[in-house]
Amino acid sequence: MSLITPVVDDPNRDYGDKVAKVEPGGVEAIPLDERHGKPHGLFWTWTSPNMEFATITVGLLGPIAFGMDFKQSVLAIVVGTLLGSVTHAVLSSWGPRSGLPQMVLSRRAFGFLGNILPAGINSVVAGIGWFAVNSVSGALALHALAHSMPKSLCLVIIVVAQIVIAFLGHNLVHAFERYAFPVLTAVFVVGGIVVFTKAHFSAPASYHGGIGGFLIMTAAAFGYACGWNPYAADYTRYLQPDAPRKAVGLYAGAGVLVSCVFLEVVGAAVATAAKNPAVDPSTFSNLLPTWLGKLALLCIAIGAVAANALNIYSGALSFVALGIKLPTHIARAVVAGVFGVIGFFVALSGLHGNTASKYENFLLIISYWIGPWLAVVFLERIFRRGQDSPSWLGERNNVNWAGPIAMGVATALSIWLFANQPPKYVGYFPTHHPKLGDLTFEVGFVISAILYTVLFPIFKQKDKV
Repeated sequence: MSLITPVVDDPNRDYGDKVAKVEPGGVEAIPLDERHGKPHGLFWTWTSPNMEFATITVGLLGPIAFGMDFKQSVLAIVVGTLLGSVTHAVLSSWGPRSGLPQMVLSRRAFGFLGNILPAGINSVVAGIGWFAVNSVSGALALHALAHSMPKSLCLVIIVVAQIVIAFLGHNLVHAFERYAFPVLTAVFVVGGIVVFTKAHFSAPASYHGGIGGFLIMTAAAFGYACGWNPYAADYTRYLQPDAPRKAVGLYAGAGVLVSCVFLEVVGAAVATAAKNPAVDPSTFSNLLPTWLGKLALLCIAIGAVAANALNIYSGALSFVALGIKLPTHIARAVVAGVFGVIGFFVALSGLHGNTASKYENFLLIISYWIGPWLAVVFLERIFRRGQDSPSWLGERNNVNWAGPIAMGVATALSIWLFANQPPKYVGYFPTHHPKLGDLTFEVGFVISAILYTVLFPIFKQKDKV
């Protein structure tokens, strides 16, 4: 029996474009009478979540953690972000036609049970991992703005706002991103210009990261941008089925590209302008005039909410996509609330310690699994010639073991051979060639692509094409 409702009109749903209403349903296809929105709205949907300190932090890592000068950092930022934005654009274009979230579309390449691998990882990374990372930066910014408030109270305020938005669902998420967009953009653009006037663009790196540092920085930038990839179709599935695919992909990809490149470059500039740069919102705000610094801290907190509204929402969808049977009309909303509570305690434990090291490792780990996953879903789309089968994707007898085998083997093998996260783990090649950097996501993508190409004909269900 199919777990996914076909794309037909459903008069009992009554959600439409209502903002102050809990989004019904879970991961079923969106009925035609519920479809609304325009492709250009995706630009601010994907710009606002990146207008936050976590994005600036990626740029800070180049000079602080990877021994890069400003120009080297910018090149790595552009290359890594461009790769992650292009893949995001392609995945976003798949949502309108199917009306399904990204991790349900992933079942085509992984099968119903095999899809537990990527959907399970994404539910944890998005709903808890990213949630904790952004909640910490938002809480630290709020604490820097109001020193009298304890960090834990600041965290509670940030988390409650995020949970409320994600609990209500799709329409409120889009609305929040739309109204946050002009405020966040104005403050960060002005702040960025101020930072550029104080930056020392020709300053040498504290140490020479070489090609290894460049590759790790590129992987970190890619990891940040492609971290949105498993959510892509979640925010386009409410568009009309005939929405122009190129426009959908262009606006979604451009939102990620422009926002990430700009603020990460600002982060690299901050590292050259600050006397003692650290992964803390105050490092950025202290370079600004007092009034602008306070506005920047407020916007960092708002930006954290903008990012985590998406993280909890998509994390909940990924969890529901595991196939666990829950009451359809409340499944996504309840899971979003639970993830928010769990993420709060994880974030609470991360308010102290070596933030830069934790963040670097987190970004790289994201790229480790998303690289192999991307190879599988893209090749599946090519081999199936872009065909969609919404009803089949919900059947438990939907089997395609080529996907999980390719992704699992590629991820494990690439980490074993190329991961470079001292002191926790250093793979075989970085151990013997320290200057090599971290090639895990590149190698994982290639291995996964080769394995899936070989295994696809073996596991292909001919009657389902």
